Amino acid sequence: MSDKQIYAALEISDHEIRLIVGEFFNTRFNIIKVERIPCEGITGTSVTDPEAITEAIRHACADAEKMIGSHIEKVILGMPSYNMKRYSLKSSVRIEGIDGTVTIEDVRNAVRRAEQVKIDKTYALIQTVCVKYTVNGISSRRIPIGEKASELTIDIDLLCADRKMSFDIVTCVENAGLQVMDLFLDIFAVAKEAALFEQAVDQNVIVLKMERTMTTLGLIAKGRINSAMILDSGVGTIASALTDQYGLNSADACELVKYSAQLQKKEYSDSPVYIWQDGSDAKKITEKELCTSLKPLADGWVASIDKLCRPILQAGKTAVIITGEGGEMQGFSALLQDTLKCEVKDYIPETLGGRNAGLSACLGLFYAYKDRQPITGYTDNSLDMEAFLKSVSYREKRDDGNVEDTLARKLRGILFDAKK
Repeated sequence: MSDKQIYAALEISDHEIRLIVGEFFNTRFNIIKVERIPCEGITGTSVTDPEAITEAIRHACADAEKMIGSHIEKVILGMPSYNMKRYSLKSSVRIEGIDGTVTIEDVRNAVRRAEQVKIDKTYALIQTVCVKYTVNGISSRRIPIGEKASELTIDIDLLCADRKMSFDIVTCVENAGLQVMDLFLDIFAVAKEAALFEQAVDQNVIVLKMERTMTTLGLIAKGRINSAMILDSGVGTIASALTDQYGLNSADACELVKYSAQLQKKEYSDSPVYIWQDGSDAKKITEKELCTSLKPLADGWVASIDKLCRPILQAGKTAVIITGEGGEMQGFSALLQDTLKCEVKDYIPETLGGRNAGLSACLGLFYAYKDRQPITGYTDNSLDMEAFLKSVSYREKRDDGNVEDTLARKLRGILFDAKK
C-alpha cells in the first residue's frame, strides 16, 4: 500500500466550497469523492462571512467522510489570485557534497535562500516555484540530481497574493479542524490541470476563470505565471437578467445561462427551454426570450474582457482558455472568439468523476502538490489511512478464521432471498 497516496483538495469560490478526495496509485490519479457545498462567504475580493465558510467546509468534510469511512485531517488549499504578484529571482548555492554532485538538499537550500527575500507587507507568500535549473552553463526544467557541478543556480518565482484575504481563508480552514498541507494560487492550479505551462512556451495564454460574481484573468507567458487580476463580473452577473426579468432564483438562472443559452447564434428559435409553475400559472421561457434577455449583459462582459486583453493580443500570438463555471457555458467561447479574433477554448477536465469546468482549479491542486513533493519531501496523506483501508476492504475474517469475500456473500444472500 506504500504506492497509494490519498489527498483532499479544497477550493473556496465566490459561491461554493469545493472538496475533492483523490488518490494517486501506480502513477494513476482517481477521484474518490467530490463535494460542492453552496456558500457565499466571499464577496468580491474579501471574506465577508468566515463563520459560513467554516461551517460549509465542515459540512463538505462530513459528507465526504460518510462515504470514504475515514476522517479528513489535512487539505491542499487553493487560494484566490486576488492582488497576485510575482517576485522573480535567481538563487545560487555551492555544491558541498563529497562527490560534487547535485542533491535534493542543494535544491532545498536554494529554495530556502529565495524564501528569505523580503516582500511587501501587504502580500503573503503562497508558493515557491522552481522554474529553471542551471548547472555547468546548461539550463533545464528538470531537477539535475546526480550531475557533477560546483554550483547550482535556480530561477525561482515567489508567487504572492493579498495578505489579509489569504490569512482570512486559512483561518477559516483551520477553524474547521483541518491542517493546510500546502497552498497554491487557483490560476496556477488551473494551469497545472490543463497543461498550460507547456502551451505557453511559444505563445501567451490567457486564463479566464469565470465564476458567479467574478472572473480571474491570468496571464501565462514563457512557461510561467506572469500576472493575474480580478474582474467583478461572472456567470451570475449575466444570469441576473433572468432574475430581474422573470424572478428566477440565482441558481436556476445560472444553470440556464450555462446549458441553455446559445448566445453565439445569430437567430433563436421560439421553442421553450425552461418551464416552471408559479402558483396556478405555468410559465415558460423560449430560447429567443432567454438569449434576448441575456445578450446585453453577455456583450458587456465580452467587451470588458476585450479591453483588458487587447494589449496582450497585440503583443503576439495568444490563446484564451475559459474555465471555472464559465467553461460550462455552451457556445460562449465562440462568442468571445468573434470579438478577440484569436483562439478561444473551453477547458473541461477529463478525469472520471470530475468532468466539470468548475472543478479545474481544485483538480489542479493535486498535480501541483505532487510535482512539488520531490523538493518538499512531504509524504503525509490527508486521511487516516488505517481507517480508510479498513473501510474499503471487501474481505473480512469469519468467526471460524476463514476469509470470505463480503461482496460475493451479499450477492448470494440476495439471490437466495429472491428464490424464497
